Amino acid sequence: MTIIDRFRLNGKVAVITGASSGLGRGFAQALSEAGAAVVLGARREDSLTEVAEGISAGGGAVVARRTDVTDPQDCAVLARAATDAFGRLDILVNNAGIGTAVPALRETPEEFRGVIEVNLLGAFWMAQACARLMSPGSSIVNVASVLGLVKSYAPQAAYAASKAAVIGLTRDLSQQWTGRKGIRVNAIAPGYFDSEMTAATDQDKLSAFIDQTASIKRFGRQHELDAAVVFLASDAAGYITGATLAVDGGMSTH
Repeated sequence: MTIIDRFRLNGKVAVITGASSGLGRGFAQALSEAGAAVVLGARREDSLTEVAEGISAGGGAVVARRTDVTDPQDCAVLARAATDAFGRLDILVNNAGIGTAVPALRETPEEFRGVIEVNLLGAFWMAQACARLMSPGSSIVNVASVLGLVKSYAPQAAYAASKAAVIGLTRDLSQQWTGRKGIRVNAIAPGYFDSEMTAATDQDKLSAFIDQTASIKRFGRQHELDAAVVFLASDAAGYITGATLAVDGGMSTH
């Protein structure tokens, strides 16, 4: 096996949540291009169907299911869709997420709980459902955030807390599952990328914050994050588990 072969995902099956748009859409396309059959989950069914049709038109093997990751039963159904369609489940990319930017004294219980439900509990329910079906050699990649590591320019208590918790969850699931089940569990901590979430923010303030705090003074590009996900999902990262890989232009080292 050559070094390039270790990055290939041929014969593997990947589940991607939050795959209807943004970063998740890019992850789905990248994993398919790397050779994996992909199983896509998201709440927005129309957009999800569009992503699946694009992958299929490019020759990729794909299944899509409307999924609400806050519902453990939905998570179980999505995981089972992978084994039903392709006979196995090797990779989970836990990408579904939402964010708020509300001053802490004004954030309502419903707003705070809503972020935790999707970003933390949804990641756990999905990992739990997939781990029950995965074989040794499988990989889980949780999508955390640089805001789980450093401060934000905006008031984002719920989002930052949820992503810091995902990093902690990653360490613990790695400790539980890597040695006993052969499932590697890692996380990526993206900085600021062009996405629906960042598009909803004040672009001038965000650009100024990136310029002040990042070594690479620009937004990240989708392909730069895709490469990190493919790496952690692949056999090339076979000796990496419990790690959080910051893909943030150096922001977390500031």
